[in-house]
Amino acid sequence: MTWLHNGRPFTSDDIGKSHSFVYKITDTETNRFYIGKKCFTSTRRLPPLKGQKRKRTIVKESDWQSYHGSNEALKRLVETHGPDRFRREIIHLCSSKGEASYMEAAEQFAHDCLRRDDCMNEWIALKVHRKHLK
Repeated sequence: MTWLHNGRPFTSDDIGKSHSFVYKITDTETNRFYIGKKCFTSTRRLPPLKGQKRKRTIVKESDWQSYHGSNEALKRLVETHGPDRFRREIIHLCSSKGEASYMEAAEQFAHDCLRRDDCMNEWIALKVHRKHLK
């Protein structure tokens, strides 16, 4: 199952300068949905090499292509029914982590996620400063 962006499949070649994305995963049988964010890369800090003082940083592509959200109920549904039952859409491509946090919260508020029974989002967490949004 692939990610869709503007109705078309989204691949690693389409990432460009984007840092992360805001997504919507919908159960096609029940129309319940989840809105979240995900980074395209993951960063690991490794200890310095022998004789060196500076820690090593390794940046590689994250597991975004096989990702099905962080919500426990959603993960159980994917495990039970398989990934083909779910539609995964990229709503926004973001240039920073702060922008992704802001856009995720904006979409969650726009969809009134906490008051709807057909939404799997259980809480909205946001800490963004004006300078995070470029």
